[in-house]
Amino acid sequence: MDRFWCHACLRTLYQTPVKMPRVKAAQAGRQGPAKRRLAEHFAAGEIITDMNKKEWKLGSSIGQGGFGCIYLADVNSSKSVGSDAPCVVKVEPSDNGPLFTELKFYQRAAKPEQIQKWIRTHKLKYLGVPKYWGSGLHEKNGKSYRFMIMDRFGSDLQKIYEANAKRFSRKTVLQLSLRILDILEYIHEHEYVHGDIKASNLLLSYKNPDQVYLVDYGLAYRYCPEGIHKEYKEDPKRCHDGTIEFTSIDAHNGVAPSRRGDLEILGYCMIQWLSGHLPWEDNLKDPNYVRDSKIRYRENIAGLMDKCFPEKNKPDEIAKYMETVKLLDYAEKPLYQKLRDILLQGLKAIGSKDDSKLDLSVVENGSLKAKTITKVP
Repeated sequence: MDRFWCHACLRTLYQTPVKMPRVKAAQAGRQGPAKRRLAEHFAAGEIITDMNKKEWKLGSSIGQGGFGCIYLADVNSSKSVGSDAPCVVKVEPSDNGPLFTELKFYQRAAKPEQIQKWIRTHKLKYLGVPKYWGSGLHEKNGKSYRFMIMDRFGSDLQKIYEANAKRFSRKTVLQLSLRILDILEYIHEHEYVHGDIKASNLLLSYKNPDQVYLVDYGLAYRYCPEGIHKEYKEDPKRCHDGTIEFTSIDAHNGVAPSRRGDLEILGYCMIQWLSGHLPWEDNLKDPNYVRDSKIRYRENIAGLMDKCFPEKNKPDEIAKYMETVKLLDYAEKPLYQKLRDILLQGLKAIGSKDDSKLDLSVVENGSLKAKTITKVP
């Protein structure tokens, strides 16, 4: 059994305790699934009105899971919502918690005008943060439902990674990581950290397969409310929070997520995407073993590179990235451009450049293309 991306929940679900749930504290006090109401099914054509009095029309349901449903959606008009709808609406009973938590992040940090301003001032081609288009409450049959409208996406990178025999090319890994650094800098500057960067939380644009978006902000952590950074504090009840193979050493020690943790997680992702394996993946059921392995390799990054890349042509840029990240203090602001420059040097070393091309085996609308894949050495 594996973890998987649930389009109905807009987050990753888990079918085995090996992948530990992120932010256990957020789940404290829950009484289990039976205590939460499931969302009622809405018919295509139903009109909902957001807090700004803008009307949206629902299309067909494209998924149900957890406690919510997700529908295709578009601005209300006389036309029905087609299969090419640009947006989706997630609906949950208003007394459920996950969507409310996610809304807080989107309302604070993902308004279209905020994202567009950042793109302009930082001279980016795009920013891989989903846009928040609206939200509100909808009454039906005497019951209240909370909803959120956001962008529609295509395939997640985990599916593509597995279709590519669990390998991405060095260029693809570096291109992906440059875009993820853009995303992390943005959300960090808006007082949040993600804490669960991984391929299944990275989705391709519905229209452009060279654009990747980081999703699942249902448990994003506000590390610096009102400009005051949370203190470093180990909490045994929070030990090992996150997806166990990628989570940061801080998280293993029960410390709340921080900027350096996000960057550490990205480093582990890069290594796995390029090599196909992390050294501690052979014993994920033992979180202390995973933690101790990460601590040991943090002090011997050259050894980590030797273990994952036994061939002579090692990705020196990933080693330099990891060495730079490990020097960060808990509350220290990272030098994002320095990290990007390290990855750009890696592209230069293989005779490439940042051309924004991901070189993934996809076709239009983020669908997977069936073809024979050869492993990248």
